[in-house]
Amino acid sequence: MESQTPMTARNPAQPIALGQNRVLRNTYMLLALSMVPTIAGAWIGVATGFNLFRLGHPAIGFIVFIAAAMGFIWAIEKNKNSAAGIPILLGFTFFMGLVLSGMLTYILSYKNGAQLIGLAFGGTAAIFAGMAAWASTIKKDLSGMGKVLFIGVIMLIVASFANIFLQLPGLMIAISVIAIGIFSAYLLYDLNRIMVGGETNYITATLAVYIDLFQIFQNLLMLLGIFGGDRD
Repeated sequence: MESQTPMTARNPAQPIALGQNRVLRNTYMLLALSMVPTIAGAWIGVATGFNLFRLGHPAIGFIVFIAAAMGFIWAIEKNKNSAAGIPILLGFTFFMGLVLSGMLTYILSYKNGAQLIGLAFGGTAAIFAGMAAWASTIKKDLSGMGKVLFIGVIMLIVASFANIFLQLPGLMIAISVIAIGIFSAYLLYDLNRIMVGGETNYITATLAVYIDLFQIFQNLLMLLGIFGGDRD
């Protein structure tokens, strides 16, 4: 009987692990690439003074944003296994950068605006690094978190829409704090799905992680603007 050494023995888990590593590597590469159109969209928006939420009533802008974002997400998922998936995803990230430009313009009106943006970026990067490290230590599937987090996101959307009319500063702060918590947990959930093999398509994985990071950055930036903005 032929003996098997550690170098020649077959490990059924090895191909699965290699597949997970490939999805994770491709996700990180595409995520880095997605920053290019995001920055381009933000730069164009700031340069032109574009603000989706000031094109008529802010509620109309909010509805247009949700509809456009859902349309992009639907198109990305429909084309995630074809050559069109990546260009559509990059188009979505350009759109998100354009949407973000309104807040960036407002933050840049502060004397320390550039510093606040840098702090928000650094904070987002720190959360990403922390969640990625944590996700790598969790071997079990966290799929049970998904439904709870999704309900949380729906409640955030409803509260955000209501506050367009209520204009309550306290509610705005609460929404941002809760959003950072929810999307940080979603980031852990999405990275865990990739690492345990629950997500095998890197375009879908990139879309999920991008949305998490975008929301964390946007809400961190809002809080920094509220509490740290300097107009003197």
